[in-house]
Amino acid sequence: MWWIMLLPPALLALAPRVAFLLAGCAVLLLAQQGFITLPAVATLALMALLLSLRQRFSPRWRGISEIALLLGIIALYKHDFPGFHNPLLLDRVSAGPHSAPFTLYANLDKALVPLLLLALYPTLLRRPGVSPAAPWRWGVLLLSVPALLLLAVALGGLRIEPHWPVWTPLFAIINLLFVSLAEEALFRGYLQQRLSVWLGPWIALPICAVLFGLSHLGGGLLLAIFATLAGIIYGLAWQWSGRLWVATLFHFGLNMLHLLFFTYPLYRP
Repeated sequence: MWWIMLLPPALLALAPRVAFLLAGCAVLLLAQQGFITLPAVATLALMALLLSLRQRFSPRWRGISEIALLLGIIALYKHDFPGFHNPLLLDRVSAGPHSAPFTLYANLDKALVPLLLLALYPTLLRRPGVSPAAPWRWGVLLLSVPALLLLAVALGGLRIEPHWPVWTPLFAIINLLFVSLAEEALFRGYLQQRLSVWLGPWIALPICAVLFGLSHLGGGLLLAIFATLAGIIYGLAWQWSGRLWVATLFHFGLNMLHLLFFTYPLYRP
């Protein structure tokens, strides 16, 4: 029944109240099945209570509560939040003969990130007052997605290797709702939007791209550099549209191109 956690992020933009209700039900159901422990449920309940009460606080305490909630959300994102036992879906599978082994989990903790961030920051999904970018800019940005993957080939991290693994549909839905949406909600919808208010958009963009790259440093320096450059693409998609779903689709599109036409996740000689 882990798949029930797919519903809240899938419905977040269309029916946020329904998404929040389903998330609460999903947490309780998954706790009964042992995927989430009671201490994690209790901590999530405290976070939900704080989110519901923080508008009554003074500005100082609202700021303190935002920092506390953000730390909890980052812990969920990094899988440091205790009490989650994410189910293993694929164990050391290979997308192709020259692709490194790949393991896929249903990251139930990460699925909660966009919901909690929306409760914390109401303009997460859509930033008002965005001036539309010229069509040619969007064309260049779209072309930069395959160009970045080809750059990774030139640097030796990837090889061109078209394939369609039997687990592609599972990968796609997990990557869209548990990976791309969660990462874009944190790095673009929240961090880039917040920093844009304080520092300006053209300073916030590279800062968030570098932070995004650093979050992938566990996969090696080349992956971190690749993720930083990808973060520039996603950041521009968000900056020019003001819509989280646009940045999410760019992220998801790059990941799917990577899987279907290149060695995934890395080249294995």
